[in-house]
Amino acid sequence: MSSISIVGLGNMAGALAGRALAGGNAVEIIGRDPAKAKELAGTLDGATVGAPGAVPAGDIVVLAVPYAGAAAVVSGYGDALRGKVIIDITNPVAPDLQGFVVPDDSSGAQEIAKAAPADAQVVKAFNTLFSHVLAAGPAEGRTLDVFIAGDVQAKARVSAFIESLGLRPMDAGELPMARALENVALLQLGLVAHSVKHTDFFLGVSVLG
Repeated sequence: MSSISIVGLGNMAGALAGRALAGGNAVEIIGRDPAKAKELAGTLDGATVGAPGAVPAGDIVVLAVPYAGAAAVVSGYGDALRGKVIIDITNPVAPDLQGFVVPDDSSGAQEIAKAAPADAQVVKAFNTLFSHVLAAGPAEGRTLDVFIAGDVQAKARVSAFIESLGLRPMDAGELPMARALENVALLQLGLVAHSVKHTDFFLGVSVLG
């Protein structure tokens, strides 16, 4: 099992922490507001609370913060993230939901990687799952797919973590493929706005034959 530090106190942080603990992983909650971090940890059986700015206890660090502040969080930790696998779950979607706030030849994950120490490895994952869908887990007999992109060795560690959650990792390639995964999230927002009209769904892969 893995040792996980989750930076953030929102719905995705809570959903990931709950599933991680149920899967036998060690979980540390880190937030700028220590009282809120303690409050969230108190709703989770077995989670600990880490101090902002201190070296995260987890070998895997999950960025469960809005994209706008993600690179700054990584920069703030600096060398404390050396040797860590960083899971980027953010979506750098523009306010009008028509595109992204990153350069056309990049992705949110790649921009975050620029702020990380050279020996930290960024993996894109979980950005295509709504928090309540993630918290609920398999639906109607179907395992949730978690699309991932990044370095081969880092993806192996993240895949093992994902499997511990009872979910299925789906390798999409190296980190530049994060742009495609962020487009999947944008597609989901379009479906919510124009056809599905709610967020009680997920996108996955059905292998035929």
